[in-house]
Amino acid sequence: MAADTNGAGTPLTKEEEHEFAAVKAATLIESLPWLKRFSGKVVVVKFGGNAMVNEDLKRAFAEDMVYLRYAGLHPVVVHGGGPQISAALKEQGIESEFRGGYRVTTTEAITVVRDVLAGEVNREIVDLVNEHGEGLAVGVFGDGGSLFTGEKKGVVVDGQEYDLGHVGDITHVDPSGVLAAIEAGRIPVVSSIAIDDAHPDQALNVNADAAAGALAIALRASKLMMLTDVPGLYRNWPDRDSIVDLIAVDELRELLPSLASGMIPKMTACLDAVVGGVGGATIIDGRIPHSILLEVFTLRGAGTEVIPDPSRRTENQMTHAEIGRRVASPSIDSSTGQHVAGTDEKGHQQ
Repeated sequence: MAADTNGAGTPLTKEEEHEFAAVKAATLIESLPWLKRFSGKVVVVKFGGNAMVNEDLKRAFAEDMVYLRYAGLHPVVVHGGGPQISAALKEQGIESEFRGGYRVTTTEAITVVRDVLAGEVNREIVDLVNEHGEGLAVGVFGDGGSLFTGEKKGVVVDGQEYDLGHVGDITHVDPSGVLAAIEAGRIPVVSSIAIDDAHPDQALNVNADAAAGALAIALRASKLMMLTDVPGLYRNWPDRDSIVDLIAVDELRELLPSLASGMIPKMTACLDAVVGGVGGATIIDGRIPHSILLEVFTLRGAGTEVIPDPSRRTENQMTHAEIGRRVASPSIDSSTGQHVAGTDEKGHQQ
């Protein structure tokens, strides 16, 4: 095994190795409250954004899911596949048309959508996870075994109503197939396709954010995490200093109509999930490698968390303060090799 080196490539001294190990130990201890909180619990992760198309980020995501699994959590992955679907439709000469942010899905297009989600995207995620152990992950298809049932929806744009074809909203979730996979020790990977309740032989293209939220509720998940291409929710976009760490459902309801169109379905899914009994829902920047682990296991987190009520703010803040006191970054006096007091986030000696 290669020796640890500093930034210049020079092997570490014995004192530096001790300091490096101490920092690693502090990071592991920092995760302890979260491991205690989520061990044995279901966490639903919506996989999307740049993390779905960047090879390094895809592999980092798969590693995160495996880590959660071996740390004692039960991760469940829900995915869409917008870029892959668009590419497949273009390859087959089918035009991609959008109305009000929704993909118009014809009878011809829904076949392609199903094939891409189940045969391409789902299989790739499963294969990436299974590189770390055969049979760790298993594909569970949204329209298989009636996991998701839905009804067709239209959309109104500028006062005119449009038919979206095979596009729908989820009306029922049967999580039995996902629960069976969890009980077998596997990581379920779920595609966002539903059965049309009015025509059971037909499939519906459903929003993956909404599917993740609905499944999290049905599984009584402890946490829902949504990977996006932004650091979190901004209260006053484009003011980058207005990013929100914690927001209660009542405040989010008021803020929702003013959000950018791309954030509305994600934040709506988070809101619905928390109102539906999920312990918390977080928007996470999926452009950061291992952002899932940063959110679940570290003091700083990695996004915006939606919580049931404002009293949880105090609970979260007290937990963070406690952890901050106990896991302040240790340091070593290079002249003596002895540990010295750590510092808090503001640089104050503990």
